[in-house]
Amino acid sequence: MKHTRILKGLILILTTLALTSCQLRGSKGTMPILQDVKAEADSATAVDASVLDSLTVVVTPDSLSAVLLQRVGYVVSYNPEMRIPNWVAWHLTPQRLEGSASRKGHPFQADEDIPAPRVDTYDYMRSGYDRGHMCPAADNRWDAEAMRESFLFTNICPQNHNLNAGDWNEMEMQCRAWAKTWDGIYIVCGPLLYRRQHKRIGEHKVVVPEAFFKVVLCLKGTPKAIGFIYKNEKGNRPKGDYVNTIDEVERLTGFDFFSALPDSLENKIEATANLEDWY
Repeated sequence: MKHTRILKGLILILTTLALTSCQLRGSKGTMPILQDVKAEADSATAVDASVLDSLTVVVTPDSLSAVLLQRVGYVVSYNPEMRIPNWVAWHLTPQRLEGSASRKGHPFQADEDIPAPRVDTYDYMRSGYDRGHMCPAADNRWDAEAMRESFLFTNICPQNHNLNAGDWNEMEMQCRAWAKTWDGIYIVCGPLLYRRQHKRIGEHKVVVPEAFFKVVLCLKGTPKAIGFIYKNEKGNRPKGDYVNTIDEVERLTGFDFFSALPDSLENKIEATANLEDWY
């Protein structure tokens, strides 16, 4: 998304203030908005480490209802009105794909870090929808607490079963492969809400998204970024059919992804999307 330098400067100043002064609640108590993230990117990209720390910050409209929560493995902007996340962001590295933390024994849980009413597993019972992870459990095998937190309902959306088990799952696996190939990637995903009125499920009236987005950034070698949009319905299509530029995903969501990057780099990589560049 293109910004004037004045606007971008203002956003970065506000982001810096938030990072230095704002404290958010997490499952281990009050903690900073962002964890320290080691710079995994190739130094040839000339992106400062402080910028890397800010790549999981998504600029969203002021009108959006949002509670920002820092987790061990991801950052989530939760919408208490919709009862689903606005977006979930994380840095996926080869090191984070190692580990023995199992998803077994981790039930889906209400998130005690948000005010009531809280979504629980009964909202999904007999709804016809899966409890769809935004940050996948398989991306959190490196840490038992990260695995547990991936099952909090603030990381979950109602998702068509065939999508959840099919093309969406395939993209999650592809991202893990890319993380290994490119020595780490940044991922942001979440729901897309097209309609004025949305279907809702359960006692707590959880909104069912019309679609989902995923955007991926790689800074290894020649920096690149790509977006994907999946309708919340059954489908079995090639990955290329879901490809969109990040500019297009930003237009649909109203969000600004990876805004901490230098303007020239951000504008260049967000305007194009070539799946072949990732293989």
